[in-house]
Amino acid sequence: MRRLLRGLYGEPPLHLVVLLASFALCGYALARLLAGDWWGIVKWSAGAALLHDLVLVPLYGGADWLLHKAVRGRRPRSEFRIAVVNHIRVPAVLSLLLLLVYWPLISQDSGPTYRAATLLSPGVFLGRWLMIAAGLFALSALLLALRRWRASRPPRP
Repeated sequence: MRRLLRGLYGEPPLHLVVLLASFALCGYALARLLAGDWWGIVKWSAGAALLHDLVLVPLYGGADWLLHKAVRGRRPRSEFRIAVVNHIRVPAVLSLLLLLVYWPLISQDSGPTYRAATLLSPGVFLGRWLMIAAGLFALSALLLALRRWRASRPPRP
């Protein structure tokens, strides 16, 4: 039976069980989520998908194209250029993800609500986000320099 299932499904039976359990959990979460304001959730999801596909994807592509043009060397696809691009991409993505998650606090849109809930000032989040972003870029630059230094050393016997 296991061999037949593996031949038909292509994966072990445990994979199918875990996949079906995850679908059941997602279905339960979706049913609970849509029990409230389902029309608002549908509008928000459609708007987010359109915003992502029509605005953000061209921005990602354009920024990546500009980044490749900015670090272009003599050779079209050098390993160093790809390493530099990747060492800029990763902290940029992490910084933008943090900006997205903490935007209400960074922009101080939720200032009175945050202050009432925590008795703390929301005015510190922009500076903290900038420091975290600068730290991510500095750490990435340090890692790139370390990797270049290690690659330039002669191999030990």
